[in-house]
Amino acid sequence: MRTITHRTASVSVAVAIALTLAACGGSDDDAGSSDEPVVIGIPAGWEEALATGHLWQRILEDRGYEVELETVDMAVLWTGLAEGEYDLNYDVWLPDANAPHIEEYGDRVEEIGMWYEEAPMTIAVNEDAPITSLDELADHADEFGNRIVGIEEGAVLTGLTEDEVIPTYGLEDMELVTSSTTAMLSELDAAVSSGENIVVTLWRPHWAYDAFPIRDLEDPQGALGTPDDIYVYGTAGFSEDHPEIAEWLSGFYMTSDQLHSLENIMFNELGGESNDEAVDQWLEENPDYVDAMLAGEYAGGPGAESSSESGSGSGSGSGSGTESSDDDESSETES
Repeated sequence: MRTITHRTASVSVAVAIALTLAACGGSDDDAGSSDEPVVIGIPAGWEEALATGHLWQRILEDRGYEVELETVDMAVLWTGLAEGEYDLNYDVWLPDANAPHIEEYGDRVEEIGMWYEEAPMTIAVNEDAPITSLDELADHADEFGNRIVGIEEGAVLTGLTEDEVIPTYGLEDMELVTSSTTAMLSELDAAVSSGENIVVTLWRPHWAYDAFPIRDLEDPQGALGTPDDIYVYGTAGFSEDHPEIAEWLSGFYMTSDQLHSLENIMFNELGGESNDEAVDQWLEENPDYVDAMLAGEYAGGPGAESSSESGSGSGSGSGSGTESSDDDESSETES
């Protein structure tokens, strides 16, 4: 997939690290008290999990913890979280998308906190597509090659598309192509570059909304459900074993602008090839974020919006290419 570069900020990695170290708030007695590394499981293809995983790796390592990141399939992650092979999962969508996982593993995992509000599953098209709603797609299927380009076969979004969207809107004659999120984004890139129509399964937050000229199709029948919130979950007993980290995570929250700007740097400007550098750059552009979060200023969610607007770390003006929240119909794309 080609890298689409928006405005890039000239930053100093050394300054970013210094600012992050200055934000340290944990005591020497508590920080890094466990001999075992904290293992963060990242579901393959979910960029918001990769972005927040790398952010929290930096936050925790700067406070004396050893942290490991492992990218695995969603099913493997949930099994491993329940069995204690992974300590944290930053990408739990509730009350709907991951409800089956909570039902299956509920007594072996624990909720740590909610960090992002209203994250919808979507069906998106190029912004100059001839339709605006899912109830028009069947009649225009041939203009999209009779294909819906999806992501991984076992993904919640794939199941939702197969079981709800397709039968609700009479799309049985269209092929749902499943392979990987990377392959879907590659097809999306190729289609918009060549001026072709394309329909893809997507979700918000995602950097594609800042990188590509796309928009969501309306869902008048509500087949995609209502937007979920995104939570951090831990293996059962995590809060007892790591009370300091659990307290910090209980105050973790990101606005749309904050997350989009981080993802835009990581996956768009740097092409997903230097995630640590992306975190360095984002922390320099949002120097007050870590201090404010660890001080509990973002606890409870919506209060983060006002903190962000007052200068503690929105993406606007920081070279992110994200100038509006993900509640707007974006004509750009996201991480």
